[in-house]
Amino acid sequence: MGKDKKAVVVGAGLVGALWAVFLAKRGYDVSVFEQRSDMRRAGYAGGRSINLAMSDRGWKAVEQAGIKEKLTQVAIPMYGRMMHSTSGELAFQPYGKDNQAIYSVSRGGLNLELLNIAAEFPNVKFFFDHKCRRFEPSEQAIWFEGPDDSLKKVEAPLIFGVDGAFSAIRNSLQRLPRFNYSQSYLDYGYKELAIPANEDGSHRLEKNALHIWPRGQFMLIGLPNVDGSFTCTLFLPFEGSEAAFDRLDSDQTVLAFFQKYFPDTIPLMPSLLDDFRQNPASALVTVRCNPWHYEDKVLLLGDAAHAIVPFFGQGMNAGFEDCTLLDEMIDTFDEDWGRIAAAFSASRIEDGNAIAELALRNFIEMRDLVADPKFLLRQKIAARLHEKHSDFLPLYSMVTFSNIPYSKALQAADEQNVLFNRILALPDIEQNWESNDQIDVIFQDWKQMHKGV
Repeated sequence: MGKDKKAVVVGAGLVGALWAVFLAKRGYDVSVFEQRSDMRRAGYAGGRSINLAMSDRGWKAVEQAGIKEKLTQVAIPMYGRMMHSTSGELAFQPYGKDNQAIYSVSRGGLNLELLNIAAEFPNVKFFFDHKCRRFEPSEQAIWFEGPDDSLKKVEAPLIFGVDGAFSAIRNSLQRLPRFNYSQSYLDYGYKELAIPANEDGSHRLEKNALHIWPRGQFMLIGLPNVDGSFTCTLFLPFEGSEAAFDRLDSDQTVLAFFQKYFPDTIPLMPSLLDDFRQNPASALVTVRCNPWHYEDKVLLLGDAAHAIVPFFGQGMNAGFEDCTLLDEMIDTFDEDWGRIAAAFSASRIEDGNAIAELALRNFIEMRDLVADPKFLLRQKIAARLHEKHSDFLPLYSMVTFSNIPYSKALQAADEQNVLFNRILALPDIEQNWESNDQIDVIFQDWKQMHKGV
């Protein structure tokens, strides 16, 4: 397999384009097939989507691919959450210490940049307007429907399914014995809205923050763009409550809803009603499957293997980390794809399931807890412990500002819940948390019990 250095990448999205770069740098002839038209020619118009937050795992991947410098030009640092109350009051919650930040990037803008970078390699060829219809394992062949509606058979010794949450490659693998698959939807959906730039191109809100309007059972978020605008995303139940998409069925109900829950955004969103009418309410799905490979022939990456909800900002980062780890395994196993695929699938699935669980939990945090005094106190105590004890990392820092495996972060999160339940049960902790010596006693006892995790 290693001698025949040809590969097919199905999907030219973020992870597919990045993985094509990794393969090209290792001398593979790479054919990338994508069902959409070439966005480099048409511009990015497809698919309203949540803005993305690049964190350490993503930056490690693009640095390892040698393209970090180019991508920093389309990213804006966000140093924390800016919370908006219904009365318009603002409260800033930093993400970490020493100006640690996550970076806002436009999905479309980043995808365009990655495609341009991949296209610079002479051994990468793109085939747009090619919809994957099926993969046939017995023939090691894929059938694509081309722009003229004809079917094309493509054979390749090595195939990577990077074609998203509803992957056609994975769908073909599901027909094989002992392939496990599940998908689950939240009762919530999302709708994209926009805050345009000021006339001079500046941002109408604090540029270097992720803005959140938490309202208990629903929320609005806003991420900055390099052109001075903000991409905003409204998360609501589809139905079942007063604040649900099925109740917002007219301009009057939409405007009344925003006046009640997000009044400070109305002057900032001149196209609110048009955006609400035109942009669909999209669903949020979690995908789990096992295994992620078939023999030494096919390997799933990114959302095709582990689609998650967006509430920890790790969907893209997890997919990029797939590329990092897989690239390292090429060296570890001397380009033996049978061993690489099996080892990657065996080691990475646990992490994929872990970040799926953490993302679901973080939805509750962003929606409900970020405005809860008890939760905010826990965050302050966690930051204090982090400052005093370098071996203690809060969950958010583990996931966002480190490369600790997601599965270990999930284990640590459960163990930290035990720690903070004990601390927050101390008498008068709200008043004396900064000077309460019992916090360190409890921490040392917990650390001994959990070996410092």
